[in-house]
Amino acid sequence: MTDISPDVTPDDELLEAAAESDLLEQDPHEPNFAQVFYPARPRALRPRGRLRPQGAPSPAELRSGEPLGDNPVYVEWLRDQSMLADAKAIARQFSAVGSMWQNPYATPDPRLAVQTASVWFTAYPISMITPPGRSFLAALGDDELWRTFADIGIHGLHTGPVKQAGGISGWSPTPSIDGHFDRISTHIDTAFGTEDEFREMCVTAAAHDGTVIDDIVPGHTGKGADFRLAELGVDDYPGIYHMVLVPEEDWHLLPDVPEGRDSVNLDEEAEAALSEAGYIVGRLQRVIFHVPGVKDTNWSATSVVTGPDGIRRRWVYLHYFKEGQPSINWLDPTFAGMRMVMGDALHSLGDLGSGGLRLDANGFLGVEKSAEGSPAWSEGHPLSEAANQLIGSMVRKIGGFTFQELNLSIDDIATTSEAGADLSYDFVNRPAYQHALATADTEFLRLTMREAMARGVHAVGLVHALQNHDEMTYELVHFASEHREEEFTFRGEQVSGEVLAETIRGELTERLTGAAAPYNQVFTTNGIASTTASIIAGSLGITDLDAIGEEEVARIRQAHLLLASYNALQPGVFALSGWDLTGALPLPADHPDVAPLLDGGDTRWIHRGAYDLLGVDPSAQRSMSGMPRARSLYGTLPEQLEDETSFVYRLKQILHLRGYFQIATTSQVDVPDVAHPAMLVMVNDYESIEGQMQVTVLNFAAEPISGTVISEHLVPGARLMDMGDGSTFGEVDQLHGFHVELEAHAALALLVRS
Repeated sequence: MTDISPDVTPDDELLEAAAESDLLEQDPHEPNFAQVFYPARPRALRPRGRLRPQGAPSPAELRSGEPLGDNPVYVEWLRDQSMLADAKAIARQFSAVGSMWQNPYATPDPRLAVQTASVWFTAYPISMITPPGRSFLAALGDDELWRTFADIGIHGLHTGPVKQAGGISGWSPTPSIDGHFDRISTHIDTAFGTEDEFREMCVTAAAHDGTVIDDIVPGHTGKGADFRLAELGVDDYPGIYHMVLVPEEDWHLLPDVPEGRDSVNLDEEAEAALSEAGYIVGRLQRVIFHVPGVKDTNWSATSVVTGPDGIRRRWVYLHYFKEGQPSINWLDPTFAGMRMVMGDALHSLGDLGSGGLRLDANGFLGVEKSAEGSPAWSEGHPLSEAANQLIGSMVRKIGGFTFQELNLSIDDIATTSEAGADLSYDFVNRPAYQHALATADTEFLRLTMREAMARGVHAVGLVHALQNHDEMTYELVHFASEHREEEFTFRGEQVSGEVLAETIRGELTERLTGAAAPYNQVFTTNGIASTTASIIAGSLGITDLDAIGEEEVARIRQAHLLLASYNALQPGVFALSGWDLTGALPLPADHPDVAPLLDGGDTRWIHRGAYDLLGVDPSAQRSMSGMPRARSLYGTLPEQLEDETSFVYRLKQILHLRGYFQIATTSQVDVPDVAHPAMLVMVNDYESIEGQMQVTVLNFAAEPISGTVISEHLVPGARLMDMGDGSTFGEVDQLHGFHVELEAHAALALLVRS
């Protein structure tokens, strides 16, 4: 593809028709209907709350005595740091205010969210190399960075988790156990910057027509002040969590807590005994992050804790994820968990100034006992749907939008999207397009895309992403759980969803790990720890990353652009990371700074290497957080923007095409059968423009292909224009098709007008 520019000869008639039909970008100074009646997000939110005075010190500086429940100073110190206390303070500023009723909030609006920012950069705080002496948030608020983003076509920034995380032991903080997704505070972690720097980042983003997307975690916290107060039995704090008090006479049902630990994971026998005794609902539908001997179940028991009232207590608590991430209870009579999460959302949007929020772990908000012998109902529960509706509505009510990372079935994504989050992360097609690249066969990708369309999950409501902080997820929950017994047609046979999922996982593991790609690592039962570049390297048969030279870089870059084209040239949000922009490779598993992080089985640390977007510190070997610098195949953004053959320069052309022709807000109507196994065709409809469509054709093979594209949605005689250079491509024949030839890992975008 090439950028549309004066030195090409576009099909003037088609372009003129497109302009007349309002296909091309409208004048940004002309407000549309939504902007007049419902100002486009993320304008400055009103009311503007303040959780704490500007420049206020950290709470509860006073520390004296032992950190025990009978020390009122310690208990008050915990209260002052708790998220629930902050939630109460911020909520009061938004209550009974007229401006809280000026935004529509009942129904998710994915197109409005996409129009706010359709291309996102997903940052990861601990992996970004910043200028010497500058924090992560200060670096993200840099005007040069936002000018560069705007030049490329990026207008959204997902910061990743930047608030304090980990836990508290006595008076002392403990480190995060899950990459800062074990939140314990509404305070910005000083390792990443300050609240003022966060607000300044939002101001700079807005000056470049951008928006900042923050995180909230409705599913769990870390073991911070709120959890410690819950253990002590203080006020409403136990109501925040799925925790059950076990009387002393039944402590024999609980395992002993090893010396130096504050809790211990239950084995299956203890889980069953406590369930039979009526304390917990027992085993759940699956054990996420399962590691034998480390996490056998989703339940843990605390050691003995003495509260301010002198009562000795032991608790059993739920954690869908790691032991240090206690799950929030959304249906406790105190509604303490709900109040805490809502207050956190208000702080991010109304105080810090973000325009949207990512909902992490929001699919596991309800748990209910099932029939005897069956696992508890813990996924796809109606309580999760209700809680997500409340969160999504509250965020829309104050002018923001939400997106969810919901790794459940397509049905669950469809249900929660009816009244919950505005957008959903595309967990379904992400492993499928990587499978297509690894096998040069798009059959499974076509199957997943059609399955999503048939079940009401539309592409415009999805966040189509390249790499993020997580592994390449291959759980394929839709096929492996809810639809495991359903029959699907695959490779000419009828196979069950369970067999289909096993087949795809097996092929991904065989081609992208082990002897074929020893630099990638399996991550428990979830997926493969890898960067996009290392997924491509494995697909190309490269077994040694040290052997990558200029020729291999060119092949990896071309395949990377293919994956970018797949994600960008369809409706919805396109997201990519610093690892994508720089072409980062995984860190060696035996790296002295990485190996200790892998001890608990979390292999994802190998793909979280540090990167330097702007070349601000070429000599830095680590980020400020200590992550080692990853090898970059592509170089910095300024270097790439000066090179017409580079990944970012060519990505910029793809994104210009995407924005110029407003592909992000079209409707995907067909993923037809193809003439070659490696071909993929996506047909998108401009619903408001009669007779106008868009077609993307991609080649997932490392060799040229040719064939005929056929779709019943294409009208015979319709004219085809190459959207890359504006030239006439041909017209649709009487069989509703046209012939196409594609080079290795190439993509073609066409405008169709009848």
